[in-house]
Amino acid sequence: MTETLTLPTQTDARRAPRIPVAVLGATGSVGQRFVQLLATHPWFRLHEVVASERSSGKSYGEAADWRLDTLLPNDAAALEVKSLGCDLESRLVFSGLDSSVAGEAEDDYANRGCVVVTNSRNHRMDADVPLLIPEVNAEHLEAIEKQRKRRGGKGYIVTNPNCSTIGLALAIAPIERRFGIDQLHVTTMQAISGAGYAGVSSYAILDNVIPYIGGGEEEKIETEPRKILGRWEDGRFIDAPFRISAQVNRVPTIDGHLMTISMKLRSGSADLDEIRDALRSFTGEPQRLGLPTAPKQPIHYAVEPDRPQPRLDRDREHGMAVTVGRLRPCPLFDIRMVALVHNTIRGAAGAALLNAELLEAKGML
Repeated sequence: MTETLTLPTQTDARRAPRIPVAVLGATGSVGQRFVQLLATHPWFRLHEVVASERSSGKSYGEAADWRLDTLLPNDAAALEVKSLGCDLESRLVFSGLDSSVAGEAEDDYANRGCVVVTNSRNHRMDADVPLLIPEVNAEHLEAIEKQRKRRGGKGYIVTNPNCSTIGLALAIAPIERRFGIDQLHVTTMQAISGAGYAGVSSYAILDNVIPYIGGGEEEKIETEPRKILGRWEDGRFIDAPFRISAQVNRVPTIDGHLMTISMKLRSGSADLDEIRDALRSFTGEPQRLGLPTAPKQPIHYAVEPDRPQPRLDRDREHGMAVTVGRLRPCPLFDIRMVALVHNTIRGAAGAALLNAELLEAKGML
């Protein structure tokens, strides 16, 4: 067991002191990942941890049933857990709250003037809330001005996508931008960490695949990429025109959501080498700005015929890159391929950190 997880740090112009931040839902699985990643972050400093009433008043070390494969950072362990709804000293707030409480709580803190960067699903499809993947749709931050006016102040919410959606949207973005997508079918094989520590019993998942995930999982995968790959125009989001059909499965891997994808292109068939080039050469604002959590290469193409695989490929670029492989013709549509995303890093806490870094780099904090 190692003591900390150290993220790659790229050259940046920020100077100390680091920005104090709060984590909502800090004792949960996503909250713990936030705490882990913030321990060595060059721009942000964990200042406050917030959880339910049963944890309030305890030290974070007492309250958090720490489940990650690195030691709980000493500074975080010593923090006193605050109750949800309390006043915060931090303006930047990361949310790993369960959706049952996230909607109202995140609205409350945004209305008080906080910048809420959330992994929760509640506000993803709001009409003036960016559903952000910085490499793909940084221009959607223009919606924040309208949201601030609605809230009557400086606070606002920015969301990151569903843990499978973010891998899917990143993998198809270069293809949609260069060739256009008309129809897409995706089947996901999602790791058990996506359900939280107690989300799936060992008896249910061992020697088994469960072809259902609740909470509208298929619907999220069918709608969120269209918002992400759409545009902000005349004060509203306009969805990308392609259609998506999704099927989801829970499988007995710990981390890493694997997806098989088939696409019908608007341009008809395309040269596979051109598509591989589009995937490998894809970059965006995080790479241009040198954001500290950003992968140098957002999409890695695996040439081996049996890759990507969760155990072998989920940790590329410290879990922040998506791996694509097995690109080939499809006898029903035009092309098919396989994609993999680390669901609790790029698909959750790491994605929110990168979103906050983009906000800071753009002078929006």
